[in-house]
Amino acid sequence: MSSHVRHITIDCSDAYGLGAFWAQVLDAPLSDEDSPGDPEALVEAPGAAILFVRVEDPKQTKNRVHLDIQPQDRSRDEEVERLLALGATLVGDHRRPNGRGWVTLADPEGNEFCVECSAAERAALTGTRLPVTADDVTSAVRLAVDALAGAPADRWDAPAGSLTWTCWETVEHLSDDLFAYAAQLGPRTPPLDHDVPYRWAPDREGGPHNAVFADRTAGTAGLLATLEASGALLASMARTTPPGVRSYHGYGISDPEGFAAMGVVETLVHTYDLAEGLGLEWSPSPALCDRVLARLFPDAPAGGDRWTVLLWATGRAELPGHPRRTSWRWDGRPPADQTASSAG
Repeated sequence: MSSHVRHITIDCSDAYGLGAFWAQVLDAPLSDEDSPGDPEALVEAPGAAILFVRVEDPKQTKNRVHLDIQPQDRSRDEEVERLLALGATLVGDHRRPNGRGWVTLADPEGNEFCVECSAAERAALTGTRLPVTADDVTSAVRLAVDALAGAPADRWDAPAGSLTWTCWETVEHLSDDLFAYAAQLGPRTPPLDHDVPYRWAPDREGGPHNAVFADRTAGTAGLLATLEASGALLASMARTTPPGVRSYHGYGISDPEGFAAMGVVETLVHTYDLAEGLGLEWSPSPALCDRVLARLFPDAPAGGDRWTVLLWATGRAELPGHPRRTSWRWDGRPPADQTASSAG
């Protein structure tokens, strides 16, 4: 068995005060067990938590170990300005005229750290596509749950858009998809020629073949809880499964990013179906649509509104200059293996 990093520990004079600064930097909570004046403070950041420990010795020289941070929803320069406003100080500006480079800052006790380009900036600089991530799964599912929570209680047995399933059944189907994609990554040796053998069956003739069903007595809140739980399972598997792992899918043996992208597409387009049946508004992020199109539909048109293109790619909308799709499939294979068209 190997070891794992439990905490990144930083010595300091004021554990709680410095922890509060880093909690704002990382948009992560301080532990509920910590209070001002405590000798330790834990920032529960994703990946590896950061533990601040009060010591008597002052900082004397440059850190031999430092943190590199990458903004997730803003540019490098915007993040630098935000952190300076929080109390960081500028140590060194290593930005280059071509947009590359980084900025070295120090926290309120002088610990150096670097702010790098965002993933979007890196992709633009290198001409590469942005990957679909576990965070994308979480974001898509949470946005869908929030949108569906406002649905009228008397509409859940209505058809979901053009589907033959009810809105209730469509959420169950979506929950089942997310669960199934997570399950494909679960075995130590994932199968390459079949699904993990859960039993899938319809709850009624003509209904979706699921392994996951919601307890109807739990109401809409219970139904949406199953959706959020299945999304969390897929996000966890996409985040923790090594990228070299492969597993079976009927539309191509795929990798963790591919299963994450499948989960996002299922969430976006089935929430569109549900919004039609429930009378809701639904228009997801164009950037998220663009990332899943690049991963699963590499032959999709490059221009135009990305949400409309995704609806066209999945047979749900017209796209000027292109015949409407009456059948479709994505290419779940890793990009290096994508040699066939994604058209159905």
